Amino acid sequence: MSRIDTVEQLEALYGLPGEASLVKELDHVIPEYAAFIEASPFVALATSGPEGLDCSPRGDLAGFVRIHDPKTLMMPDRRGNNRADSLRNIIRDPRVGLLFLVPGSGTTLRVNGTASITTDAELCTSFTMEGKPARSVTIVAVETVYFQCARAIHRSDLWNAEKHVDPKNLPTPGQILEVTSRKSIDGTTYDKEWPERAKKSMW
Repeated sequence: MSRIDTVEQLEALYGLPGEASLVKELDHVIPEYAAFIEASPFVALATSGPEGLDCSPRGDLAGFVRIHDPKTLMMPDRRGNNRADSLRNIIRDPRVGLLFLVPGSGTTLRVNGTASITTDAELCTSFTMEGKPARSVTIVAVETVYFQCARAIHRSDLWNAEKHVDPKNLPTPGQILEVTSRKSIDGTTYDKEWPERAKKSMW
C-alpha cells in the first residue's frame, strides 16, 4: 500500500483547486446561501471533544436553522435520547461544521464556525413546536460558508425513490439493541413501543 503522508504528495496527486472552488467560500451568509439554509430540513452537525469526533443528524421543518444575521445561525435542540454528544463537545471545543441537505437538490451547503449553547427563555420559546419550546439553542458564529458541488449526491442517486432501501431489509433499532445490550433489552418490545414513544418526544 502506498501511503500519502504530506500535503505535497497530496497536491501532486490531485493538483491545486480551481478558481470556482475557492471564490465560492465566504465568511458570511449571502442571500444565495441563505436560500439553501431556509429550504433545508436536515443538517449534519460535526463537533470535536476530548472523547473524539461526533457527527450528529439534526432535522426539523425546513428552515429550522434560523439566520439571525449574515454571521450568526441559530439551531434549536429538541428532545432526544439525552446523550447530548454534540452539546458536550461544543462546551469543551466550540469548533463546528454543518452540512445542509435539501431534498431534491444535488447542491449541499457547508458552514464552519464556532458555537455556544444558550437556554435563554425568550429565544427557546421562539423555537416552539407543538407547544414545546426548544430545550436549548445552539448559536453558530459563521467563519466560512460555501456550497458543495452536486457530484456526491448525483453519484449516490440519493433522491431517487426507486433506489430507496426497504427498511424491512435492514436490522431494526430493537434488533440492534438486543444484540448490543446482550439481550438485556427485548428488541421486539422496543420496536413495538417505539412509534408511541417517538410521538411523545418528537418536539
